Amino acid sequence: MNKELDAIALSIRSLSIDAIEKANSGHPGLPLGAAELAAVLYGKLLRHNPQNPQWVDRDRFILSAGHGSMLLYSILHLSGYDLSLDDIRSFRQVGSRCPGHPEYGMTPGVEATTGPLGQGIATAVGMAVAESMLAARFNTADYTIVDHYTYALVGEGCLMEGVSSEASSLAGTLKLGKLIVYYDQNKITIDGSTDIAFTEDIAKRYESYGWQVLHGSMYSYSDIETLTEQAKKDPRPSLIMLDSVIGKGAPAVEGTAAAHGAPLGKEKLAQAKEHLGLNPAEQFFVAPEAYAYFADRKKGFEKQEADWNTRFAAWSAAHPALRKEWDGFFEGGGIDRKVLDGVADPVFKVGEQIATRAASKTALNVFAKAFPNLVGGSADLQGPNAVALQDVRTYTADSRDGRYIHFGIREFAMAAITNGIQLHGGFRAFCATFAVFSDYLRPALRLAALMKIPSIYVLTHDSIFVGEDGPTHQPVEVLASLRAIPNVLVLRPADAEETAVAWRMALEQKDRPTCLLLSRQNLPVLQKADPDWKTLMKNSGAYIIRNTEGSPDVTVLATGSEVSMACEAAGLAAPQQVRVVSVPSKELLDTASDTYRKQLAGDASHRSIVAEAGVKQGWEGWVLDPRMDIVSIDRFGESGPAKKVAEHLGFTAEALAARICGKCGDV
Repeated sequence: MNKELDAIALSIRSLSIDAIEKANSGHPGLPLGAAELAAVLYGKLLRHNPQNPQWVDRDRFILSAGHGSMLLYSILHLSGYDLSLDDIRSFRQVGSRCPGHPEYGMTPGVEATTGPLGQGIATAVGMAVAESMLAARFNTADYTIVDHYTYALVGEGCLMEGVSSEASSLAGTLKLGKLIVYYDQNKITIDGSTDIAFTEDIAKRYESYGWQVLHGSMYSYSDIETLTEQAKKDPRPSLIMLDSVIGKGAPAVEGTAAAHGAPLGKEKLAQAKEHLGLNPAEQFFVAPEAYAYFADRKKGFEKQEADWNTRFAAWSAAHPALRKEWDGFFEGGGIDRKVLDGVADPVFKVGEQIATRAASKTALNVFAKAFPNLVGGSADLQGPNAVALQDVRTYTADSRDGRYIHFGIREFAMAAITNGIQLHGGFRAFCATFAVFSDYLRPALRLAALMKIPSIYVLTHDSIFVGEDGPTHQPVEVLASLRAIPNVLVLRPADAEETAVAWRMALEQKDRPTCLLLSRQNLPVLQKADPDWKTLMKNSGAYIIRNTEGSPDVTVLATGSEVSMACEAAGLAAPQQVRVVSVPSKELLDTASDTYRKQLAGDASHRSIVAEAGVKQGWEGWVLDPRMDIVSIDRFGESGPAKKVAEHLGFTAEALAARICGKCGDV
């Protein structure tokens, strides 16, 4: 058996160094140093079927150290995934199925986009959470249909990044025993030995998190197999620390930082091939024994899934109600659109004063009742974020059937774990924090957008109206910064009714994340001038909320809490005829047809004013004179009662009315 595994490891090294050399770009150190782990993991340990990478009960493997992507591409090719040698030859080229770092949805067998270090292990935590939730809901006394492990490979860089600490701490608290992480302990980073910046005792650190910590050699198949089996027997998550040599097999660079992030170069490549027993003149060599081994294993891989399919069919026949629920869980994005269309929005009364965060809680619970797979939580802000789920249990180590997750004060890990739950399948996942702390979770939101997954981010306390907490908590720049991320739907509803529609829009998404920006302060439920406002909001991101009898003199485009301010200002600005447009989604409005945009804001000669309690960035193209006609806050806020802060910054209906009438200078 070791002979075949050696052939696989050799082939991984061969394919990796040649692909990196051909691309003149890449990271050979990890593929050379961890080839044995990939060989035994995919060859013997992983429960998977390369012919069906989406098999629901497969084990998941996350390459958290995503820079070593050629390790993953090589073993996916060798083990029979739909990844050809030609794909590998085009490593790091435009349009390649082997991009520089693993990208979800681009390469069969890649479970998550990784590369930003630390996010992979955090995403793996989310996948382990999802597995345990599914198992608790669908496994029965007579059949076990959810029973798989989540594996990850990390390096020193992953463990230095703070997100790995956040996520690992929570994983230990939750006792995620089906999470197994291999640590490629080569003690080298780009700048040299890890001793220059990283001297902590990793074993003690993870033991303190509540993990089982095991030790072995990267180059002992028996170590890897034995330790993995030992990990499976422990109710805690496991860190398997494997001593390794970066760049192993390339004598000129092995054990040094030079192996990390650059092609070997012609001479060192030839030297490495000679050392490995390869022909320096032959490129992209694969040992025949490697192909033969996986050809023999193909039937075994397929049988694993076939046996599960038989068991699943029997379970389905014995439990038809559960099977129906299962099918709903695995609809696109976790939401059955037919069910969603049948759920009525909560009803609010015009004139009722209610914060959009409170309205969000009402809407969330209406939808959560209809969708038992809608799961999530907040970063220790359940009350302030208003995201408590009614009549559900909290997810803990002792209650895997819980749906609400207390993430603790770990925004970054929270968002990455949410992504992992969403990626796993079977759920629609949300998380929540204050809008200003979206800066802590932004890298995970960015990856959600890149992966085209519909995670939901509830961001409350969205403006200077936070008040007394002051400028540290008043997110004046956040809206613009969130809108700057491609493929993110940012929704800032004006009132309770818009908030319910915003939640519906979020749940309708299948290929992009949504950010809901919600108010702390109460806002009036507004009368809508356009009876078709819900459709217009969903399709075009904006609609006329207050109209004029004739042609308007001025149009005010406003978002969130500023819509009610604009409606009040319109009344104060008489005899000016003022139309008010609510813009819950600037991105949707930006991409609406020219005809609809002109219908809302008039032609190029018509005066429009923008009102938003944040920086003006991004609104300049909507007005004739950005200096005069964008009412914004291009500075940090102040500490004080919300109303007083708004007055101090000139952000009131009276000030806006004066601006409409052309009677004041800058606000």
